[in-house]
Amino acid sequence: MEFLRNSFITISVIPIVPFLIVYFAGIGLKKEKKSTFLLAMDVTTLFLLLSVSALFNIIFDSGWGFYLILLIVLISTGLIGGAQNRLKGKVDGKRLLRAVWRLTFFFMTVSYILFLVVGLIQYISQAM
Repeated sequence: MEFLRNSFITISVIPIVPFLIVYFAGIGLKKEKKSTFLLAMDVTTLFLLLSVSALFNIIFDSGWGFYLILLIVLISTGLIGGAQNRLKGKVDGKRLLRAVWRLTFFFMTVSYILFLVVGLIQYISQAM
């Protein structure tokens, strides 16, 4: 159990690792590149959520990182669901969740890079 915990923490610190593992495993199993890429995005989103919330907590000396991200995801779900309801007259839950999850991937990727750079700058400036 300790091994799983440590592996999960290690993968969460560098979220590109699960993306590459899933992507190359899918390619190795001779699956279609587009579906493999989308699956890798979906798996990596969880690790990005954890990593970005931890970076947020460290940078802003807060404990609210995960809850803030969860709030943003829930608001996005409501906005996209409302737009889907206005356009089509009904909400397709599967498509809604897929859209929100993939948008979360892109938002978390940008946030991860931004917070990583800001965190490195803070660390370097504190060391001087």
